[in-house]
Amino acid sequence: MKRLVLAAALAGFATTAAAADLKICVEGAYPPFSETTASGDIVGFDIDIANALCASMGKSCEMVKTEWDGIIPALIEGKCDAIVASMSITEDRMKVIDFTNKYYQTPAKFISKADAGLVDTPEGLKGKVVGVQRGTIHQDFMEGEFPDVELKLYGTQDEAYLDLQAGRIDAVIADSVAMDDGFLKTENGKGYAFFGKDYSIPKYHGEGAGIGVRKSDGDLKAALNAAIDAIRASGEYKTINDKYFDFDLYGA
Repeated sequence: MKRLVLAAALAGFATTAAAADLKICVEGAYPPFSETTASGDIVGFDIDIANALCASMGKSCEMVKTEWDGIIPALIEGKCDAIVASMSITEDRMKVIDFTNKYYQTPAKFISKADAGLVDTPEGLKGKVVGVQRGTIHQDFMEGEFPDVELKLYGTQDEAYLDLQAGRIDAVIADSVAMDDGFLKTENGKGYAFFGKDYSIPKYHGEGAGIGVRKSDGDLKAALNAAIDAIRASGEYKTINDKYFDFDLYGA
């Protein structure tokens, strides 16, 4: 039955979409999910997933590096056909674009200097400056749950890490896996650590990371959902997962 559903979804997409390659908006500045190498190539979990989904649909795809602040406008304006950029599925975003089912789900967390002694409460962070990537669920979370804590906003996650190292901010909040692999496990992350609990509040953090599509592209959404199911069933998702992580990123 699953194979029939997949075939139907792919057939529906093939009849309504042009045979041209799909253009996928990616960030290229969010390791290990996507990052830009010294040679200019974009690599990471998101990129491998995007390529696997395109192959499952019988499509080749072109990665379009797009700054986070402009990634939803780029989709709406037709500069790409889908967003694969660890974008959380939230009610606010669904007012302007649509999403596939999740392709992974991980919690948010704070990091600071290991000996900073910070506590993840409004009182514990009073008078501190917390860095967060602009336009993310983490900014929404901080503004909703820590309204009196001073925020410093950044265009990329790496910019926040640099200011943390320079002592211009006291802490950073972001996806726990992205910070663990993209900072804490690197040479620059020595002397820094997580503090506080995991945060996964649906009101802010949504239902996991999904693939963004235009609201008018229902056939593409169905084909992508079928492709997510297909790569999970075939074991390809696990192969990509295990290339980057030693646990199941997909979540419950």
